[in-house]
Amino acid sequence: MGRMSYVIQRALSMDYGAMWDKINAIHKKTGRSRVAIFRDMKNCAVKYGAGYMDYDLFEMYNLTDQQRDTYLTRGRNNQLVATYNRRECWGELEDKVQFNQKYGPFLGREWVAVTGDNREEVMDFLKRHPVFMAKPALGTCGHGIEKLSAEDYPSLDALYDHLVQFAPHFELEEIIRQHPKVAEIYPDAINTVRMVTIRGKSGKVYLITAMFRIGNGKYVDNFNSGGMAAPMDPETGTVIDRALDKTKHLYENHPATGTPIKGFQFPDWDKAKALVEQAASIPEGLRYVGWDVCFTPDGPCIIEGNHFPGHDIYQLPVHTPDKIGIMPRFRAVEEQEAAMGK
Repeated sequence: MGRMSYVIQRALSMDYGAMWDKINAIHKKTGRSRVAIFRDMKNCAVKYGAGYMDYDLFEMYNLTDQQRDTYLTRGRNNQLVATYNRRECWGELEDKVQFNQKYGPFLGREWVAVTGDNREEVMDFLKRHPVFMAKPALGTCGHGIEKLSAEDYPSLDALYDHLVQFAPHFELEEIIRQHPKVAEIYPDAINTVRMVTIRGKSGKVYLITAMFRIGNGKYVDNFNSGGMAAPMDPETGTVIDRALDKTKHLYENHPATGTPIKGFQFPDWDKAKALVEQAASIPEGLRYVGWDVCFTPDGPCIIEGNHFPGHDIYQLPVHTPDKIGIMPRFRAVEEQEAAMGK
């Protein structure tokens, strides 16, 4: 099967009940016939790799064919991952222990794996960091992450006995001190920036896009766990629009602190760009990565890398009034790489 056939098959693979729910909702919103909407959905799947979720999310029913072709759809994103990231290398980013071992110089914090046979090492960590983050080695969207304190246990031995139950798929990390300017927006979570890079065959690293991810009511900033997202200018590190949560509420100011979001200028942005460029130059088989970057008083550091950088939050309709997605940025990279290869 050719790669494009694979993309089309994935795009057309769907939950038909959920698809018809979307069709009915679009019918009520636009007044178009359900049959016409279904045919248009199928057309977008074949031409652009867009499933019914993309069709609804990006409001493709309101776009011209030229505009539709500018969107990074799920099918196209899968194709990019297949092109740039070797499957056998995914574990380097999926497994937090592997990631921390490989990218240690970029972490800016202490950590330790809980393996069940390194009690002394874990106890030394707990003595230095009585309050810490506990994370499953495998997990996404912030699920399973806990902030723990030694004060809540009778002794460090009791805390270790609790933690070792989860070995060997567990690790502990020092609490990150957030830059005070970033903390002004929301202090109860580490608010990160998703910085998406591609490394071309030439070895040059390109920063494709950047998105500010903001906590709201929880100590994680993930969009799928109650957080918000706001688009940025990847060159300057400036937030260029309001934040949006998954319920489609828009926020010019953070609802918990009242601090303005749009117009926020990240400190040390040039250092952050240099950091992800260095990190992106390391993995041989992973050339398309979404880096979650935190900003501290001592400079930016990397929280994690994602071999599926996502595609939806970077081009939501409310943030794309010109109805242009981010696919042209990927095409520009291909053109630059082709020019260097001549």
